[in-house]
Amino acid sequence: MNEISDVRPSPIAGQWYARNAAQLSDQVDGYMNAAELPDLEGDVVAVIAPHAGHVYSGPVAGYAFATLRELSPQVVAVISPMHHPYFEPLLTTSHAYYETPLGEIPVDCRALDDLDKLLKEELGSGLRRVAYDQEHSLEIELPFLQRALSKPFRLLPVMVREQSARVARALGRSLARLVSPGCVLEDQEMILVASTDLSHFYSQSVAVTLDKVMLRRVEEFDPEGVISTEERGEGFACGRGAMAAVLWAAKELGADRAQVLNYATSGDVTGDYERVVGYAAAVITRQADVA
Repeated sequence: MNEISDVRPSPIAGQWYARNAAQLSDQVDGYMNAAELPDLEGDVVAVIAPHAGHVYSGPVAGYAFATLRELSPQVVAVISPMHHPYFEPLLTTSHAYYETPLGEIPVDCRALDDLDKLLKEELGSGLRRVAYDQEHSLEIELPFLQRALSKPFRLLPVMVREQSARVARALGRSLARLVSPGCVLEDQEMILVASTDLSHFYSQSVAVTLDKVMLRRVEEFDPEGVISTEERGEGFACGRGAMAAVLWAAKELGADRAQVLNYATSGDVTGDYERVVGYAAAVITRQADVA
């Protein structure tokens, strides 16, 4: 049996984003520099960002990650969908590091072990560890984090396969408990990232209508509504479970506002408005005096 390497090699560098480190840095910095942010009230607890190739969704993702510039959390939890056919509801990596052209990011293995235990208490099942996964939606956010944050960080990667309210709520509560007294991340700062695209392959006009409904649920800070909106066919998000989990976790951590910063579709890049994918960036904040 082949031994699993410590480092997860990138399966998407050179395809979904630039392989050359200098080019990638320039592109990611350019997306964040171009973001015109409103005044943000309170501390950033979480962001929501799209996960298409950088050429398509990078300009929107830049808005989300620009809100993290100069922050220095010890841990970043990136919660994404799992698009590949695994059977377990929640997955994580078997590797000790994620690799991008900008360097290696250490995985917080102790925090993952604690999260696994908390999920077994909340949900009855924990995290399935996988090696050499091909999932793009988690990795695509990492170069933005590497350029935005002012210090190195540890990664807490979770990929959501079962996108139900039951699983998302349990994941959100468990993530929040990681930084509670007596847990492994007590007294450490953790930023949450939800990775999701919105509606897929509708015309521009239909996509905008559907995406407005989903983004309204985000701004209403309604994780249950994020899940039910798709179940009713009123709006769509391939990472709805990840997004709902992060909203639930942020609530548990005292966040009180979710704000959509930017929205676009793939048609705004390609000029093809017949079959588009929706992208949005959002930030979730907590009043500074809220513990």
